[in-house]
Amino acid sequence: MLWTIIVILLVLWLVGFIALPSVGALIHILLVIALIVLVVQLLSGRRVA
Repeated sequence: MLWTIIVILLVLWLVGFIALPSVGALIHILLVIALIVLVVQLLSGRRVA
């Protein structure tokens, strides 16, 4: 589930970065938050089904 969200945010960020810079910045912030959550989950060692 988390990987799906990260991929979707990455694609939206790339589209927004090219087409709408202001929307790209917002999605960039969400992508960074998702990346931080991913790193925390990987470091904690817990597996979510």
